[in-house]
Amino acid sequence: MFTRADLEAREAATLAPYATLSRDSRGREYPEPESETRTAFQKDRDRILHTTAFRRLESKTQVFLNVPFGRGQGDHYRTRLTHTLEVQQVARSVALTLGLNETLAEAIALAHDLGHPPFGHAGERVLNALMAEQGGFNHNTQARRIVTRLEDRYPAFPGLNLTLDTLDGLNKHDRAGLGPPGLEAQLVDAADALAYTAHDLDDGLRSGLLTPEGLEALPLWQELLSRVPVQSPHLTERDRRVLHRELLGWLIQDLTAASDSAIRASGMTCAAQVRAQPERLITYSAPMRELLAETGVFLRENLYRHWRVEMQVEQGTRLLNTLFTAFLARPSLLPPTVRARAEVDGLPRAVCDFIAGMTDRYAGEMYAALVPPAPTL
Repeated sequence: MFTRADLEAREAATLAPYATLSRDSRGREYPEPESETRTAFQKDRDRILHTTAFRRLESKTQVFLNVPFGRGQGDHYRTRLTHTLEVQQVARSVALTLGLNETLAEAIALAHDLGHPPFGHAGERVLNALMAEQGGFNHNTQARRIVTRLEDRYPAFPGLNLTLDTLDGLNKHDRAGLGPPGLEAQLVDAADALAYTAHDLDDGLRSGLLTPEGLEALPLWQELLSRVPVQSPHLTERDRRVLHRELLGWLIQDLTAASDSAIRASGMTCAAQVRAQPERLITYSAPMRELLAETGVFLRENLYRHWRVEMQVEQGTRLLNTLFTAFLARPSLLPPTVRARAEVDGLPRAVCDFIAGMTDRYAGEMYAALVPPAPTL
């Protein structure tokens, strides 16, 4: 049987010198005994996996709503959970190739979207506006709030008491005074963009909101077609799957090669030196960065702002505004646990936490209970 010490020794012997080692973890806010058979980062990963917030990702929007009133709904579109699992897979695969700590990368990937509210980025914009006088709302900040305060699973401390290394990986944007994140956290950030670029193109084609004809002017699509022997614009279901698989492989290969080159050029010899680097070292090649930037603009204009998606955004926006206003006006509508949280954090933040934790489906059910359909005449 391998002990934690055995696993830590194996990491030290096999990972690259600039990887984050479990035995060098910066510890936890609340000291506690570590597992006898799991590393600190394995413990983090397992704690995240068993949270209520993680399970709720199954019914939270990626692009297409996960509620009965959502046009384009279906069993095969990505949800926030399947997106998270795809990010985890990409991060782990690249981490293994680069000699990074794949378990730490997994833990950060599994937690990175825990803070997303219902209805995707539209829900985030709504809550940010409603909470403008209370510090706003950001899904990255909310993910950290969930794992440090809101998950109530242990009597000795709030949240999950994750290692400071995993928590630092959740500080995706606001890093004032923190310096660059570790390579594992940088990798999750890149894997996130890689995964949603590939699967949003795939879901857009599946839904019919994107068409092969409409994609033909996109440079990334042109290059992709040159790599795959399919007949565009007459794509079959299998062709679309082949294209998605090829795109993932191409992006992962570029990310891995460009990152390896950047790491070697930096001359790093230990993980501590990562934080002294002015630039991130997990990166794409310059041509790929340009292709991805163009693709991001295309998706924003042709998928995320498609009129059918905007109709869903409007429905979700009205729903969340109604819930927030009703709960704030009548706190008696809130469950006892939320009212108890309001005594600590104030009513607006407690309401925000409650709504942010809802799945699309549950938010729709709450809205239907507050605003029942008009009687049939």
